[in-house]
Amino acid sequence: MKRRDFFPAAGAAAVLPAFGFSPRTNKEYNESPGDYLELIRYRLSTGARKTAVRDFFRDAAIPALNKMGISPIGVFNVKFGANDPSLYVLIGHKSIESFVTLPQRILDNKDLMTAARDYMDAPMSDPAYVRIEKTLFKAFKYLPSINVPADKMGNPSRIYEMRTYESHSLKSAMKKIEMFNEGGEIDLFKKTGLFPVFFGETLAGTMMPNLTYMVVFNDMAERDKNWAVFAQDPGWQKISKDPQYANTVSNITDFILTPDACSQV
Repeated sequence: MKRRDFFPAAGAAAVLPAFGFSPRTNKEYNESPGDYLELIRYRLSTGARKTAVRDFFRDAAIPALNKMGISPIGVFNVKFGANDPSLYVLIGHKSIESFVTLPQRILDNKDLMTAARDYMDAPMSDPAYVRIEKTLFKAFKYLPSINVPADKMGNPSRIYEMRTYESHSLKSAMKKIEMFNEGGEIDLFKKTGLFPVFFGETLAGTMMPNLTYMVVFNDMAERDKNWAVFAQDPGWQKISKDPQYANTVSNITDFILTPDACSQV
């Protein structure tokens, strides 16, 4: 079989889902609602360069991306999580092509490159960051794009909880996603004060197969209170005991993030 015959002619948008853990056909996948969500983790330098990535997004990248029609952009610092200086950036894309072509569009944008000269032209001896790690998600169909918490945006003390649910098999991972969508868990989140920012099926990243979601609270006290309400809700008690959803999560990674001043989420 020739290599050109192996890949569909429809291009990257048709090929990519085959490398995730979705059993749906490429046609079903591409026609389903849901943005492609890019989560970037910047491992930061210390000392004077620690704010270089934040400054890049605040002064150059966010204004330029917004002009490209890419909005909102979330920028988050780690409050509780891995003890490694990091900045997380969340970007929503309407198509897989937007994700794939964004690096070149940034390099081709003269205004952005001028505004980001210090970041882009950083020497090897004094880099703007240590490394970049990216994860690509497909947003869940019942929360198809980044959900900005409008009623909490004016609160500088708000916190974001980001959770990754790993599964031991592809089948169990898809059942957990089904639990959120068809099982009604997303609706329960909304009902009990777990305001969702995004739910994403991981297409490429680490610790796969998994899903990741983010919820927002006014503060840690509200976070603890609302999770307790969720745990006692009769709807959760019912679906959590449904045998079809048993043993679908093998590990949970939990981060508490705070929004940077430049964050649009």
